[in-house]
Amino acid sequence: MIYPEVTLKKGEGRTVNAGGMWIFDNEIDSINDSYENGGLVTVKAFNEYPLGIGFINDNSKIRIRLLTRNADAVIDEDFFQRRVENAWEYRKKTVDTGSCRIIFGEADFLPGLVIDKFSDVLVVESLALGIDVFKPLIINILKAALKKDNIIIRGVYERSDAKVRLNEGMERIKGFIGDEFDTNVEIIENGVKYIVDVKDGQKTGFFLDQKYNRLAIQRLCDGAKVLDCFTHTGSFALNAAAGGAKTVTGVDASDLAVARAEKNAALNGFSDRVKFICADVFEFLPRLEQSGEKYDVIILDPPAFTKSRNSVKNAVKGYKEINLRAMKLIKNGGFLATCSCSHFMSYELFTETINKAARDVHKHLRQVEYRTQAPDHPILWAANESYYLKFYIFQVCEEF
Repeated sequence: MIYPEVTLKKGEGRTVNAGGMWIFDNEIDSINDSYENGGLVTVKAFNEYPLGIGFINDNSKIRIRLLTRNADAVIDEDFFQRRVENAWEYRKKTVDTGSCRIIFGEADFLPGLVIDKFSDVLVVESLALGIDVFKPLIINILKAALKKDNIIIRGVYERSDAKVRLNEGMERIKGFIGDEFDTNVEIIENGVKYIVDVKDGQKTGFFLDQKYNRLAIQRLCDGAKVLDCFTHTGSFALNAAAGGAKTVTGVDASDLAVARAEKNAALNGFSDRVKFICADVFEFLPRLEQSGEKYDVIILDPPAFTKSRNSVKNAVKGYKEINLRAMKLIKNGGFLATCSCSHFMSYELFTETINKAARDVHKHLRQVEYRTQAPDHPILWAANESYYLKFYIFQVCEEF
């Protein structure tokens, strides 16, 4: 197949040459033929060296998203079948597939597409015009691949309602793909049960990327008094209870999230030990300090405080504030689990921010471990946007 040819300016394409998959609007020198937005193009360096095939879209600053580095590849059903089956085989080897992310965009070489599996339901998020064209084909291929492993998908729901679709010139949409079904789906993760609302829950309904980070805190919580901040639907709080916590308090600013967390606690028989409070964490932590409360384990799992480079400074203030407050509330020798899910809050900056908070409250941090997202959200080297979750566990000690 012959596609329109895009030639980059001299000196541009550094990200692609380093292994990345995005070409920005200001990197393009010329296009030799007419094309449609969302269509496939061949990309060449200024010296005619072939760089691959990708989707083009004039509406986006990410003008081209590479689909393959092979400029001679045939983009057909067999091509997508290989990509989907490779993604599924990878998950089978690396994670518990009861509920997992099967397609993670660029990291699975299917740019702009996310597909999560919650038990026997798929949730699809399409964020790029080019991949949207192939969405029905990819879903059918995935369902067939799962069926080979005796997994029958009873329903597919689309959650392509993120604002970033507007940058692609696309409408925000959500709804059933195929037959309707009950969108409250029960899953089991780390032995803990949850009801996932794939229709109205955040993102695709549940944050699968923290699966093994949640498991990591279980062993710290036996007999402990635990505080889980930004609890959302209670996932860290319930893992603390599963680990034998004596009492757990979960805090979130959303009434809806707290109501769902309470249902999840009841589903697991934890309601006697796990309580949830609707409150702003930034206001709640100082009140706890004033009342003299102390905890054995505190978990900080905030939403992304920054989604752009322009707001990083304010995000740093937020991360420092909650970590500083939490360290004051932890008993000597207790544990702090703290994370950032923002790509723009780099590992180095996040680490420095926590260190400054510790110095300001005269605490010593003994690192237990550093973790990132679960393997079903693979980090593709050279695709920096795929590395976003930073997760620390520390023992917090007073002056010695």
